[in-house]
Amino acid sequence: MKSWIAFWNILKKDVKNYYLKPPNISWGIIFPLSWTLMQLIRSPGGSILTLLPGLISMSVLFGTTSMLAVTITFERSGRSFERLMLAPISLSIMVLAKIAGTVLFGIFNAFVPVIFAAFFIDLRAVSWAVVIPAVLLIALTSALLGLLIAVSAEQVFEAQTFSNFFRFPMLFLCGLFIPLSDLPVFLRPISYCLPLTYGTDLLNGAITGANVLPPLLSFGLLLLFAAALFLISRHNINRKWIM
Repeated sequence: MKSWIAFWNILKKDVKNYYLKPPNISWGIIFPLSWTLMQLIRSPGGSILTLLPGLISMSVLFGTTSMLAVTITFERSGRSFERLMLAPISLSIMVLAKIAGTVLFGIFNAFVPVIFAAFFIDLRAVSWAVVIPAVLLIALTSALLGLLIAVSAEQVFEAQTFSNFFRFPMLFLCGLFIPLSDLPVFLRPISYCLPLTYGTDLLNGAITGANVLPPLLSFGLLLLFAAALFLISRHNINRKWIM
């Protein structure tokens, strides 16, 4: 019970200090909204439906990784992260608490383009039973990837640079806007090593019916990626600040 009280307090502190700030709220709305509007202007009509899976995935990816780069590096520079490490809670609970707010922020980002697209196209055929858990797993894996990057950087600009090193190649390698079948053959194995590929494929199947892989396989691999990233992040924090 004490661990979950600590979890709630860490989450509440992060939401209050970082996620409810006006710049972050506006950024969470404006970024996915501007991308959706840009794609609508570039490709008007029904094509927005085919672009929606990529817009959702990209909004989650950039929102989660950017927020963790800010929160973790700010707390490290102010030594509050080190003080948190001394708290009498398990490292796993602390890691879950730090990514929980980011996951919620990523889910919020995901549905901004959905709400905007609903004014232009009919979304009644979308399989929400697949979209919602897919968005959750994309947010979870992206948050853990952001945590892995953030604990390796000393300053915010370093964390953002490392994040961009992974994020921008994902725009082209994970099927967000370019189908995997159109990629060069030598790049496809790299695509299947990235968790966002499977999340985007799930969204493609739920929204347009154009998935490449079986949904159960994609869900299973996303869970595997999440578990692996969690263990790696936990090990890195443990090695860097405890051992």
